Amino acid sequence: MNNTFSLDKQSLIQQSQAQMAQRLPEGQWSDKQKVALACRILFAQGHDSGLAGQITARSEQDGTYYTQAFGFGFDEITPDNLLTVNADLQVLHGEGMANPANRFHSWIYRARPDVRCIIHTHPLHISALSMLEIPLNISHMDSCMLYDEVAFLPKWPGVPVGNEEGEIISAVLGNKRAALLCHHGLVVAGHSIEEACVLAIQCERAAKLQLLAQAAGEIKQIEPALAKEAHDWILQDKRSKASFAYYARRMAATIDFNL
Repeated sequence: MNNTFSLDKQSLIQQSQAQMAQRLPEGQWSDKQKVALACRILFAQGHDSGLAGQITARSEQDGTYYTQAFGFGFDEITPDNLLTVNADLQVLHGEGMANPANRFHSWIYRARPDVRCIIHTHPLHISALSMLEIPLNISHMDSCMLYDEVAFLPKWPGVPVGNEEGEIISAVLGNKRAALLCHHGLVVAGHSIEEACVLAIQCERAAKLQLLAQAAGEIKQIEPALAKEAHDWILQDKRSKASFAYYARRMAATIDFNL
């Protein structure tokens, strides 16, 4: 007999989390395929800004990571044209060069062993918010996966190709999963490629919601305990992977690179 109507909310949350961990679907791709998919997904989600932005993910060899070759847009990336580089941005596998701005990725990877994927983009609404020098305001249930996860860099240090920028950005990020960089854009540090991609999508949506809400009136804050509850509910590994798989399926009709 179904007796869930007598359970309290916490019991129902735990029950649902256990079911999601077992039953939610996820894709079976290599890490290089996931990076290429993340590039295509984020392009479709408005993270395109010409040659600006980088997506990297740790590779099998310690101290190395995958990234796109400089000169290619997110919509052109395939597993075959990705590079493998070391922390000094020397190309170990692949043709071309890494974006010199990847240097701050190396700093983040050194500081954060838990980080498996870094996404840096200049999406429209995040970039607009960065021009106002205003932190990201998390005030909607969908955005709560970002609650207490987004750091804020209020002063632009210039083009991020020096070690100084790497030190500044990695320090501001701290142990959080993302940072809004004033007059610049977004950086996401995910525990997986799937998580980083989903976080980046939600950061841009949250910025769009914030700009729309601010134009209409004063944004009201949500209760911290409820925001934390929603954060833990949404930001689960299996849910991130299922969300990534959904976005990948949406791309399936437009791309084909041996997935």
